[in-house]
Amino acid sequence: MSASSRRVRAGGVTLHAVEDGAGPTVVLLHGFTGCAESMAGVAAGLRRGYRTLCIDLVGHGASDAPHDLSAYRMERCVDQVADIVLALAGGPAHFLGYSMGGRVALALCAWRPELAASALTIGARAGFADARERAARVRQDEALADRIEREGVERFVDAWMALPLFASQRRLGAAALAEARVQRLANRAHGLALSLRGMGAGAQPPLHDRLRRLPMPVCLVAGEEDPLFLGIARDLADRIPDARTEVVPAAGHAAHLENTEAFLRIAERFVAEACADSKPPQTTPEPLPAPTERTPAP
Repeated sequence: MSASSRRVRAGGVTLHAVEDGAGPTVVLLHGFTGCAESMAGVAAGLRRGYRTLCIDLVGHGASDAPHDLSAYRMERCVDQVADIVLALAGGPAHFLGYSMGGRVALALCAWRPELAASALTIGARAGFADARERAARVRQDEALADRIEREGVERFVDAWMALPLFASQRRLGAAALAEARVQRLANRAHGLALSLRGMGAGAQPPLHDRLRRLPMPVCLVAGEEDPLFLGIARDLADRIPDARTEVVPAAGHAAHLENTEAFLRIAERFVAEACADSKPPQTTPEPLPAPTERTPAP
């Protein structure tokens, strides 16, 4: 099949998705300020043997960006992704998520395990288990959200991409960075701000206790030049019964972009093994955590 663009009502919002290829479904979830298009290179590599479904998460790309904070909470985001997967795939899928998208993938595995045949994350964490670290991150994300609303998307994106975490992306070259900037600038200020406030790494419920009950295989990927997230990947792998870590050489935080060929070898091998070893999915979803009101940062 050729790539097709779809808009689907899911979890109370309308999400945009791009489908391509044929075979078992792999759902690709982008990072903060990204979009479905930012995962197109990985999708192109996977469509030889799989049906890919790249989703614009709420507040990003061509998906809805409501002004209601509740629509952005991780619990609601998982419901939205689950609904679109059921609508377009009809059952369990393999999930591949980068950074924020990786956190969404892990949350879906924890709360909707019947829909996850496997999960692969790139540069992702499972929230913050430590309450003080979680509160500090909430304050940091609140400040970033205020900045986006005050200064606008363009100034924020330029400052965001100048962070040391993304320095290794310079290897992609000027043209690729310019294209990525154009994609990021298509986002809306309030959508990005509410995404940070609703499902930022501090705002989301930490998943660490639930990881020990995940029934599906999980692959935690990090670039060799991203020591923080490589350490996080190894810690999470120790908590998940069927997990592995993989290191992408010559790559930083966005390993799937910085060394796509090496990353695709890892992803294709992992998904193929998950398909070959597939077990009947768990049919009873995990109960979601009770909603909590986030205390505004001082």
